[in-house]
Amino acid sequence: MHAEIYHNEGNRPMSIYASNIFEPHPAADEKYIVRGEKYRITVLTDCLLRLEYSEDGAFEDRATRLAFNRAFDTPEFECYHEADRLHIVTKHLHLRYDEKAFSAIGLEVVVNGTLDWQYGVRVDNLGGTVRTLDRVNGATDLNPGLLSRTFGISVVDDSDTIVIGEDGWPLPLCGTGRKDLYFFGYGREFERCIRDFYKLSAPVPLLPRYALGNWWSRYHKYTDVEYLALMDKFKAKRVPLSVGVVDMDWHITETPDREKYGSGWTGYTWNKTYFPDYKQFLREMQQRGLKVTLNLHPRDGIRAYEEIYPTLAKRLGRDPETGRKIEFDVADRRFMEEYFNTVLHPYEEAGVDFWWIDWQQRSGSSVAGYDTLWMLNHCHFVDNARDGHRPLTLSRYAGIGSHRYPLGFSGDTYVTWESLNFQPYFTATAANLGYAWWSHDIGGHMGGYHDSELHTRWVQFGVFSPISRLHSSPNPFNSKEPWNYGDEAEGIMEDYLRLRGRLVPYMYSMVYRNFEDGIPMVRPIYHAYPTTPGAFDCKNEYLFGTLIAAPVTTKRDPQTLLAKTTVWLPAGNYVDYFTGRIYTGGRLIDTYRPLSEMPLFAKAGTILPLTADVMADADTNPTALELYVAGGADGAFTLVEDNGKSGGSRITTRTAYSFTWGEDSTLAFTAAGGAGIPDARDYALRMAAVERPTRIYAEVGGEVRELTFDYDEVKHEATAVIGTVKAGDKVAVHVLSSGKLPENELKQTAFKLLADAQYDHGAKETLYGIFTSNRTLVNCILALQRRDEKLAAPLIELLTAKQ
Repeated sequence: MHAEIYHNEGNRPMSIYASNIFEPHPAADEKYIVRGEKYRITVLTDCLLRLEYSEDGAFEDRATRLAFNRAFDTPEFECYHEADRLHIVTKHLHLRYDEKAFSAIGLEVVVNGTLDWQYGVRVDNLGGTVRTLDRVNGATDLNPGLLSRTFGISVVDDSDTIVIGEDGWPLPLCGTGRKDLYFFGYGREFERCIRDFYKLSAPVPLLPRYALGNWWSRYHKYTDVEYLALMDKFKAKRVPLSVGVVDMDWHITETPDREKYGSGWTGYTWNKTYFPDYKQFLREMQQRGLKVTLNLHPRDGIRAYEEIYPTLAKRLGRDPETGRKIEFDVADRRFMEEYFNTVLHPYEEAGVDFWWIDWQQRSGSSVAGYDTLWMLNHCHFVDNARDGHRPLTLSRYAGIGSHRYPLGFSGDTYVTWESLNFQPYFTATAANLGYAWWSHDIGGHMGGYHDSELHTRWVQFGVFSPISRLHSSPNPFNSKEPWNYGDEAEGIMEDYLRLRGRLVPYMYSMVYRNFEDGIPMVRPIYHAYPTTPGAFDCKNEYLFGTLIAAPVTTKRDPQTLLAKTTVWLPAGNYVDYFTGRIYTGGRLIDTYRPLSEMPLFAKAGTILPLTADVMADADTNPTALELYVAGGADGAFTLVEDNGKSGGSRITTRTAYSFTWGEDSTLAFTAAGGAGIPDARDYALRMAAVERPTRIYAEVGGEVRELTFDYDEVKHEATAVIGTVKAGDKVAVHVLSSGKLPENELKQTAFKLLADAQYDHGAKETLYGIFTSNRTLVNCILALQRRDEKLAAPLIELLTAKQ
């Protein structure tokens, strides 16, 4: 695509065709193509084939909504004819084809010598995602993804598609009768399948750093004063926000003549009753370190009462005196050019950072074959990338390839436990299509009921989601401010939202891992453990980068005040981030958590870089870091930071942290500099799963520092301030201890669990006596179960966590 295109009237810059983020290489090398008169087969990898059939012998070499790159480094393959069949053989695939129109008897592929696929036959699938969760209460069926547990096969049909023209303008390609299929035969190589899909379809672009913070959103008629006061209240409570969303009431929603103009759902003129000086409002948001996005429902076009109407009409060569509506038509190139340049860009220049495209219809084009939602996502995203800007948009999923246009808005869901219970599975499973950045209405949008426990659990999930965006309907009883849910829930939610702010350096490194290595931050655990049956057992458990998260999505027991969540942990030792408890993996575990906790596991050796200041600006590299380390094994982590730019202006810096476990456990790194990183940083260490150290000291730039430290006897965590480290300094922090994993603290934890339970005092005393007795483990478990099965279960979790 061209770097920049210009309209010939006024030489005004156009950016909706161009992109500095996608660089298509759509044509495959001829030496990897096998062709006949009416067919063409391209060997993309030893597991990925492109299969085309065309009666007119014409084939498509332009980029499509699925495929931006077909220039792969292709492995060797063998091609020959035998028994009236064309045979193409790679390391993993064996294709047999009769060289006729595709049919079940004429086209088959064998994967890894055992799994046989015939054209048109459906095979099992682990699921992908859907366009929207609008008005879904609970679960819904998912469209297929790229992964299959049994057959390891998937086929994507790219026949009726959208192609990217030579000048960058998308064009529909439908009704040709041609077949264009992509055969994925990766077996259980799930990670490689997604990685190669990204290579075919373009990687997930780098998100701007601010997107990883907490967002505030509500469908409500805010005034500028009210909105800014709310932002200030969050700040006063030390709850960090990075994005302020203004829903549709930023613009006029009551048209001057409903019979003439229709509803005000679509609008482009600021409502001066609520925002008398919108430019000042946007400046005030910027001064508070907040990015701004506005809601758009573009379906009804630009009508005569809009302030921009006369200017836009003239630019389009129309007479504004007619008052005729300017239809919204994504197929009209000139309209789309002026829509961005004349209508939207002035607001961006005033301080709007990106747009929330709330398109729910499928129409909106004068030409058949366009998916208006896809066109809006594509055009908005590449337009937002102009001038080296790091692009972002918020919109619904528009089919395979939509990962190129983050973020995804999942739609208007109900405020129910059923909706929450579906979202972790739904979010992680989208990674089976490479769709990595869903943004949900955290807390649910509409309907439902007020439930402080439900909202708290939803916020916990939101913090460990791709995007943490609180949102609700205009119902006055459905707002999502934490202080509306009682003291206990407020304190917990605010702590989690603070944790989200602290996680930004870690999550931003995961953004880079997605971009460079093709690994989504949130994905099913079976991506990493595809041959282990247990990895498929817990639908709401997922990988959050290197962590294992299992949000609580069911109500707690009214007597124990604990909620049960079953998790599967791979082999190895793990530390529960919130409790410090050590777990032995390789098994399914029933966990029980109070409202303040959720299962979150760090494997031994895990390193997490966290912002030390909870109110630090999410869009800048922090001046102080806390390094969390889970003891028990060696580990490593690379912190990735940059200057926030795109393309050739982007400067990236990496800090490699390494950890060696033993009697002298050592965390080592060389402090990075440049790329917007402070010349000096303050560092602190938090080491979990360690017996009480005898000494902690640091070598910093050749200087030895003796560090005082605190130690938590229950969580087995040591914390120490390392101090200021200058860029370029070599650092080694030494923690001297036994070099053995500590035993979990049991008595205090069990006592608190029983004390909090809404239970008979005598039963509690009896259970505690059994728990603290000298019985063997088996006898203790049996005695607890005989006495009270409900309270026994969380006590047994404590006894059996570390084996």
